[in-house]
Amino acid sequence: MLKGISPLLSPELLKILCEMGHGDIIVFADAHFPSHSLGPKVIRMDGIKIPDLLKALVPLWELDSYVETPFCMMQPVPGDTLDDEYVRSCTGILGRRPAYLERFAFYEKTRSAYAIVHTGETRKYGNILLQKGVISG
Repeated sequence: MLKGISPLLSPELLKILCEMGHGDIIVFADAHFPSHSLGPKVIRMDGIKIPDLLKALVPLWELDSYVETPFCMMQPVPGDTLDDEYVRSCTGILGRRPAYLERFAFYEKTRSAYAIVHTGETRKYGNILLQKGVISG
């Protein structure tokens, strides 16, 4: 146990976050996401919702300020919709609006991610892609 660090951040996830460098991508995947078939290392965080993980992450991490879209969400396929409350929640936690990637473009970008955190998020299109920035001293 560490003071000041959320117990939601497992030792395995903290290790991954520390290993990541500027520009590396991490994906917070919903429970429906094909995490294990896309290639990157998968960290299982079953039962934990993505907004809760984001709240735990924000004090420890910076989004990349050198790119236009360090925060992306999966765009719903025609006929489906996003959960507006979920989008507002994530936007409020991260302090910026997301860019949206078409489903297969999101999968393709995930293939080059540093890691995938497979969560218990059950909302459709709950997947989030974050690009790590520089933490200034």
